[in-house]
Amino acid sequence: MSLSKLVLRSMKKNMKHYYLYFFALIFSVTLYFSFVTLQNNPNVLATVQESGTATAGFEAATYMLYFIILFFVLYANHLFMKRRSKEIGLYQLIGMTKGLIVRLLAVESILLFVGAVVLGMLAGFFSSRLFAMILLRVLEKEALVTMTFSTQAFQQSVVVFAILLVIVLVQMAWMIHRVSLLSLFTSAKQADERVKRFSPLQMVIGFLGLVLIVYGYYASTKLFDIDNSGNLFLNMIIILASTIGGTFLVFRFSVAFIMNSIRLKKNGHLSVHDVLALTPIMHRMKSNAKSLTLITVLTGVSLGIATLAYISYYSSEAHAYSSVPGDYILLEDNDHDFLKKLEENNIAYNKIDYRLQGVTAAVGQLIPEEDQQEGNPFYTMEGTIYTIPLSDYQQRVPEASVSGNEAILTNYGGYMEAMFKLEKDRDIVVSAGELEETFHVVDIQKESIISGIVTGGAGGPIFVVADEVFEKLATKSDLFQFHQQTTIMLKSKSDIELAEKLYKQTIGSDVISVRDSEGRTIMKFTQTSYEGERQENIETLGITIFTTAFLALAFLMTTGSILYFKQMSEAEEERASYTILRKIGFAEKDIMKGIYMKQAFNFGVPLIIGLLHSYFAVKSGWFFFGSELTTPLWIAMSCYIALYAIFAVLSIGYYKKVIRESL
Repeated sequence: MSLSKLVLRSMKKNMKHYYLYFFALIFSVTLYFSFVTLQNNPNVLATVQESGTATAGFEAATYMLYFIILFFVLYANHLFMKRRSKEIGLYQLIGMTKGLIVRLLAVESILLFVGAVVLGMLAGFFSSRLFAMILLRVLEKEALVTMTFSTQAFQQSVVVFAILLVIVLVQMAWMIHRVSLLSLFTSAKQADERVKRFSPLQMVIGFLGLVLIVYGYYASTKLFDIDNSGNLFLNMIIILASTIGGTFLVFRFSVAFIMNSIRLKKNGHLSVHDVLALTPIMHRMKSNAKSLTLITVLTGVSLGIATLAYISYYSSEAHAYSSVPGDYILLEDNDHDFLKKLEENNIAYNKIDYRLQGVTAAVGQLIPEEDQQEGNPFYTMEGTIYTIPLSDYQQRVPEASVSGNEAILTNYGGYMEAMFKLEKDRDIVVSAGELEETFHVVDIQKESIISGIVTGGAGGPIFVVADEVFEKLATKSDLFQFHQQTTIMLKSKSDIELAEKLYKQTIGSDVISVRDSEGRTIMKFTQTSYEGERQENIETLGITIFTTAFLALAFLMTTGSILYFKQMSEAEEERASYTILRKIGFAEKDIMKGIYMKQAFNFGVPLIIGLLHSYFAVKSGWFFFGSELTTPLWIAMSCYIALYAIFAVLSIGYYKKVIRESL
């Protein structure tokens, strides 16, 4: 029989094994080709070219996506080869050499790859338009997206999957040449471990895994404390190592120990549910520990990155407002032309004028004494903080009140507020040249009222002081750059489009210089409007949220598919057990109760631990990315839970099919 006929007969006979591997290949090609087609779509490129990070973001995501696909395909191929181990052993028994078997499987793999690439590219071509529409929707752009076949994307995909094919063939040849004939017939059972009793050492190691995870979570809550800033990188490595190591030890020892303890408490009175749920989990945990650890870590990392990106995108409006707390912020009497244009075009607005006076102070004086670490220079580090008079602040907050040397600290939010917890009812010494005052801070507010240009970034603090104190400090006005801010709020948001055009014509594109009393330029800045700042955030963060969400989807589909593939493989290996249970009288619903318990563990435990990993990772530094944690985190987690539930349902459906066919 020729090799070609043998290949065709083998593929026909193994169709039930091939469809799983074939799906993995098609899915991988579809993901990759749709993404690179999107990357080369002229309509998309013309729309996002304003963002300087778009090209770099797409390229970085492409490399990451290929890593995901490589991992996924190699795992699927490994599982595929394991399921065909007996067939390969029979080939050797009838006299076929390992070299001939490698050639046979290589031809099969080439045919599968060619078919998968063709079908995957077709699916990717049609799905790329959907992804393009989603991207433009995220960027709030209006554009017509046409379906354009990209020759560059086609060539890039062919080269990438040709390289992947070579890697798969090398993996296949290595797997065949390294195993013995006997191991091919027993490979499906090699991973199972007979658990009779646990030694005290195993119990201690399992408990140590839990301790390492808890320590990693605790350390993550202290990661960005100002007292730990000098050892940030080392602390991150320690947290990562303890969390991953603890996860492996929990899966390797803790889970099997817990399952065995439950079994021993039943004193041998095991129900069919216990036999189908507790026992397989316990005996397979030795082989599954590595894969479950990897899946859990990948779930935590991908969900964490996606959540942080979504927090940034979700908070784009709040971040824009903290930098530009009004529709328009005008500094240092640069408002005349713009206000005149608004009035000429009958655009109604409200205006608040704030007088500004800088002082030099160390805000660390307001940190509670029990949180201060001796020798840390932050607590005595001085910087410029601006003050505004109470009468100006009352235009915004009429009920505000201070007297004497009392002060309200406001405009204090963002990462500053999250990292440096300040305490009210404390004194802080401020100075303006040789003039020195002691403020008693009676309240701390987060509301943004002063431009981020003045405060040196969003969330910088501002003091509200009594008018007489402000007038006293204003005698030193020549020592500081800013002296006045005008906040403009349009009465009707329908005027925003015309107002934006007028703003760009008069102020928005100008570089404004701040001069001292002698006329020397001491600072230059470019003003922007709230809408301009928001649009810039959307354009920058939109690319980020799209690419990270796409990669997170790829990670999720990969990990979910791997779990599904593993359950399919285990179902086939346990088919004989189901046949015995059916023959001795157990109904399908009795067997399925144990399967439900097993799938709840196999999908639920990695998901729950992965969610916990991502939660503590995100919570440790989310304030660097945005102003809102709860809503983006719950939305991202809900998507992951829903998609994992879909894979669990598919897995249960496959078990049900196997059980029905077992009799």
